[in-house]
Amino acid sequence: MAIIETKDLTYTYGTGTPFEKTAVDHVNLSIEQGEFIGVIGHTGSGKSTLIQQFNGLLRPTSGTVLLDGKDIWAEPKKIRAVRFRVGMVFQYPEHQLFEETVLKDISFGPSNMGLEPAEIEKRARDAAKFVGLREELLEKSPFELSGGEKRRVAIAGVIAMDPDVLILDEPTAGLDPRGRDVLLSQIVNYHEVRHNTILLVSHSMEDIARTADRILVMNGGKAAMFDETKKVFARGEELERMGLRVPQITKILAMLQKDGYPVETALTLEQAIRQLAPLLKSRGCIHAE
Repeated sequence: MAIIETKDLTYTYGTGTPFEKTAVDHVNLSIEQGEFIGVIGHTGSGKSTLIQQFNGLLRPTSGTVLLDGKDIWAEPKKIRAVRFRVGMVFQYPEHQLFEETVLKDISFGPSNMGLEPAEIEKRARDAAKFVGLREELLEKSPFELSGGEKRRVAIAGVIAMDPDVLILDEPTAGLDPRGRDVLLSQIVNYHEVRHNTILLVSHSMEDIARTADRILVMNGGKAAMFDETKKVFARGEELERMGLRVPQITKILAMLQKDGYPVETALTLEQAIRQLAPLLKSRGCIHAE
């Protein structure tokens, strides 16, 4: 069963003014429980406006968002409960840290859910462990931490609410390559253990290729593509016309395909090596040890 579904979802900014702009235009989607969805699109494509409607931060101009088959705006007074089930981590979330200690900051979300103090602390410590924060950091001020550690604190604060859907908006933005790899691995590990639904918004095609089961491509406020990751990246020329690019390794193998080499779409370097090594061996380019 779909955990999130949209029906003719539309959002217009500045309705009735000279600045009226439709940012999301009649989008129809169905996202299953447990999926890892990548969301891509150039700046202004509507992806951020779309995801902010999934947990009720924005109310649709028209159309509906269904959570477990129920319209999230059917009872507006209960929209807060939706936000506990659909957690969102904004871009550069470390700017939203404010508590005295790391543990208190992570505990802030679950403390607003009416939980017992022991359960709040357990959730906060478990979430910190998930994102790789060392025990000794929990009593420190979050402002004493490195940029990457602050980012993990902010993500842990949402994970601690144990949402059924976790939306991450550019979670690796601004991190160095090692920090990106570590954080992405922790997100993947969290998904594998928790089996919840994750939506990852990113400009990094490599991050999306490594993680997503399916990709949603937003363009001009519309869902231009929504398909399996390999199938989306196999349409590289269409993506480039939208101002997007495919992972470099995917592009290289697509060029080899065009030249008649027996290779398939690859999303990662590891996948490419598995295909290219036998091909190179058969042509005498490399030798088995």
